Amino acid sequence: MTGSGALEDTTRSVPEPAVRRAVGLAARLAAVLAKRVALLVVLLAVVFAAIELLPGDAASATSERGEGAAGVAARRRLLGLDRPVWERFRDWLTALPTGDLGTSARGERVSDLLSAPLPNTLLLGSTAFVLTVLAALALGTWAAARPKGVVDRVVDLTSTAAFALPEFVVAVGLLLVLSLWTGWLPAATVTGADGTPAGWHMLVMPVLALTVPQTGWNTRIVRGALADQAATPHVAAARLDGLPTRQVLLRHALPGAWPAIATGVATSTGMLLGGTVVVETLFNYPGIGTVLAGAVADRDTPVIAAVVACSAALITVVLLLADLIRARTLGVRA
Repeated sequence: MTGSGALEDTTRSVPEPAVRRAVGLAARLAAVLAKRVALLVVLLAVVFAAIELLPGDAASATSERGEGAAGVAARRRLLGLDRPVWERFRDWLTALPTGDLGTSARGERVSDLLSAPLPNTLLLGSTAFVLTVLAALALGTWAAARPKGVVDRVVDLTSTAAFALPEFVVAVGLLLVLSLWTGWLPAATVTGADGTPAGWHMLVMPVLALTVPQTGWNTRIVRGALADQAATPHVAAARLDGLPTRQVLLRHALPGAWPAIATGVATSTGMLLGGTVVVETLFNYPGIGTVLAGAVADRDTPVIAAVVACSAALITVVLLLADLIRARTLGVRA
């Protein structure tokens, strides 16, 4: 083989590792997505079965006062509740890919029922999510810059205490301080004519009630991940070279800590969405938490299943992003 021929072969082989990595990453993401879709189907089946086991049904829960047994039975047939639960689940699930979320027990299309409150919940949840990530990164990095110092101990204690507080306890404390004692904010959310919060200040207490516990959890993850990275040889070498602490943390320790941080943040998504049900109810916030609470009282299976499906889809997207960050940082072994 001539020198120019070897050079051409080497040039042609350069893109192959990148292609193999891209194919390997796509295959892994497709496999993960398939597993999570299968898990979602099982979860929705459990939702249908669990509501079926509750006492009463949607027909009796939504019947008019004084309505007789014949009327309730007619309503039960109208809602299809006289059919086996597996048959109703099959019909609902096969219509889901077309965007048909079914009809509620009160005769409304579920997609119409969720169209207004879902954006409000996404606004609340995404704001709390962004603030959680920023606060956890700032506090965790600040503590890691001063290991075993006063700041590290204070951040450790406060983050543990914050994580131990349930959302409703934080919400009650905020109501006492910011509404009842000082009168700075209204105790309940005031909405405009379009059903959205009347101003940004209506989001302050609901967002804080969600952010405080999750900031405590994620601060501990950031601090622990940076502590693990501090023990690695390249970070120790950077410190021995006399680099400033800020540069050591941001350029050498933080990149290696991203997989653990991304996993912790992704886990918080589910807890944030779960907390919105309580927080929206406490602050009378116009989100899907209020809709879900009413649907549980009505034994309204299509509405409950639709809320679960929307929440699971959002969590799946965040988990996939976390997987991408892990694959990007750790590399893909095809």
